[in-house]
Amino acid sequence: MEGAHMLERQIRVAKGLEDADLVLKHGKIVNVFTEDIQEGDVAVCEGMIVGIGSYRGRKEVDCTGKYIAPGFMDGHIHLESSMMQPAEFARTVLPHGTTAVFTDPHEIANVCGTQGIDYMMRATEGLPLEVYFVLPSCVPAALLDESGACLEAEELKPYYQSKRVVGLAEVMNYVGTVAGDMNVLKKIQEAVSQGKVVDGHAPGLGGKELCAYLTAGVMSDHECATAEEGLERIRQGQWMMIREGTAAKNLEALMPLFERPYCEHAMLVTDDKHPGDLEKLGHIDYIIRKAVSLGADPCIAVKMATYNTARYFGLKHLGAVAPSYQADLVVLSDLKQVQVEQVYKKGLLAADRHNGCAVQEPVVNSKLKESVTHTFRMKRFTVEDFYLPVSRDRQPEKMRVIELHPGQILTGEYITEYSSASNGIDVQQDIIKLAVMERHLCTGHIGLGYVKNYGLKKGAIASSVAHDSHNLIVAGASEQDMYTAAEAVRRMQGGWAIALDGKVLEVLPLPIAGIMSDRPLREVEGQILKMKQIARELGVPEGIDPFMTLAFISLPVIPRLKLTTFGLVDTDSQEIVDAVF
Repeated sequence: MEGAHMLERQIRVAKGLEDADLVLKHGKIVNVFTEDIQEGDVAVCEGMIVGIGSYRGRKEVDCTGKYIAPGFMDGHIHLESSMMQPAEFARTVLPHGTTAVFTDPHEIANVCGTQGIDYMMRATEGLPLEVYFVLPSCVPAALLDESGACLEAEELKPYYQSKRVVGLAEVMNYVGTVAGDMNVLKKIQEAVSQGKVVDGHAPGLGGKELCAYLTAGVMSDHECATAEEGLERIRQGQWMMIREGTAAKNLEALMPLFERPYCEHAMLVTDDKHPGDLEKLGHIDYIIRKAVSLGADPCIAVKMATYNTARYFGLKHLGAVAPSYQADLVVLSDLKQVQVEQVYKKGLLAADRHNGCAVQEPVVNSKLKESVTHTFRMKRFTVEDFYLPVSRDRQPEKMRVIELHPGQILTGEYITEYSSASNGIDVQQDIIKLAVMERHLCTGHIGLGYVKNYGLKKGAIASSVAHDSHNLIVAGASEQDMYTAAEAVRRMQGGWAIALDGKVLEVLPLPIAGIMSDRPLREVEGQILKMKQIARELGVPEGIDPFMTLAFISLPVIPRLKLTTFGLVDTDSQEIVDAVF
């Protein structure tokens, strides 16, 4: 129907002169403007909400006793972290009330460059889940890392022509930003000139350094671990993305931000979420539910998951149950428990609690598919590569260890005695060896170090999911098992592997860029659960996600110590430091 004629019909329906296409009858409507509940019908015509009140429809759904909320939105996620193809991700989150996500494809872009972005855009086209893109700002994430591509401002510029591209994603190189690095500033300036948002990523930044970061044009951040840090940023005009993912869980610490006036400048995000958590715990509905259980007003929590997100990204047609807004609606049987009954996308039923949802997978041409598979280009390695080179003239006395903090991706520095007899491995102190191996450009670079509090007592765990460059990372209590696990991942062109006593115990293939599966969620999750159980049997405690935790140990933009292919990185100084000395 032609635009003006469609609008004319919508106006007639709004006035009650014609029946609506759909009416949700007698519902309790979550009003994100007044932050309260109003009762009435919701009338939908041509995919848009046209009226709240009393209406008749060609199709009517009785919502007596039920709540009607706007469709939930994830303001910052890496779809690749779900390890599923986008269509499978949509099948998983739509029944949880998610109708839109804002994804940064920097995981696959770090492996495949612009072909990775192209793949994700094509694989999300036409899904009932609306997928918006924020372009990767840091590929690679830092100079002291090696990825499969390097994206500059000129390569990103053409993508802004797409209506689904709404901004520049997390500017992780905050050190370069505040130092006036022209490569970073050009990317920011291009996004700003196009009228797009610029997301941030600057853990611990404050004072004048924060002022400099915001002056550059950075508008939001999801890397706040304390309420004090969040309040400082909101006071300076920055939007807060309150994160509750699989590895990084900041919700509880940031609960003061659910109070007025701070909640007006905050939204809910997951960042990274594993498939099992998505299916069992939920997505944004889980964050709302947890926030309410911790004392948040349900209407405010819903607002932060809907209207605030749409307002930040400049999408005036999303985020509210009101006339002129797109009919993305969630019907809930309980507001506090956030129990999703039905999900509507543009006025059409997209998911139902009893019948699930059907999602047709977009067609991706074979050439584009091929560009994101068979991405491993590695020199052959041996077990000797996992031994730290030690001078014969001077034996090291100390070792510098990456110290993990459960539930956080922030790490500390732990200094202890070095034992040459065990090559530094000391399972009694919970210290094991760590290696990161370059897998994109066949450089042969291997970074070696140690990690504490991972829990592994024997064997080794390897993965090609290692943020953000996704090199091959392996942790182990013996060099032989590290070699065995790493070799298994190399042979299958990406995935997870666990080894013990020189034998591979279990694997999970991830053929798409070494970070995503081409299998259904239930199959992937079944294998994940099996491998997590094996990791528990090898010593990794319940409080540590063995694979998601491992994935962040190589990210050199998160304080304080990280390991890359170049060696142990002090993220504060952005310098390589000695693992043994």
